Amino acid sequence: MFLITELIALLAANLILMQALGTSTLFIAAGSSRNLIGTASVITVFTTAGSAAAYLINRFTGQKYSDFLLLFYVLAVGILYIILLAVFYLAGKNKFEQSRKYIHISAYNCAVMGTIFTISDKAGLSAENFSLLDYVTCGFEAGIGFILAAFILTAAYRKLNSSKVPSSFRGFPAMLVYLGIISMAVYSLK
Repeated sequence: MFLITELIALLAANLILMQALGTSTLFIAAGSSRNLIGTASVITVFTTAGSAAAYLINRFTGQKYSDFLLLFYVLAVGILYIILLAVFYLAGKNKFEQSRKYIHISAYNCAVMGTIFTISDKAGLSAENFSLLDYVTCGFEAGIGFILAAFILTAAYRKLNSSKVPSSFRGFPAMLVYLGIISMAVYSLK
């Protein structure tokens, strides 16, 4: 009974908070291979650079400012967002126009903010053993994990949107069930 209650709670949380959990970004990425590569690359850059920023924030803020960590993380991602936009703008107007949409949908994705919080929590358990390289490595691994999740979603995207799926279940509802099953399978490997 406990497992069923937890499963229903997780499903309800995912349905209610779907927009905040990054599923919509995965759907955008799964739409085409170009979107997948662009979105996944930018999210990997954000998770890696965001993790480095989290290291600096955690290192230079003491217990006195621990209540403001969320604000500092959001500001750090905002600064990274502006820097990445500026880099692509300076690289050329054509590159900027091509990459701008990926930067916009990736900056405050749950993969980015979740990575920062997860790494900070993990580092909090053994702060003296977690270096800048560890933060950056974990951030890069999270970005690669997002890429793998997007590839798994892409594999089923066309089949779950085909005419063989009942129209009331086609698209978004089928994708949520698919993501739930894949998530449970991956979680069981842990």
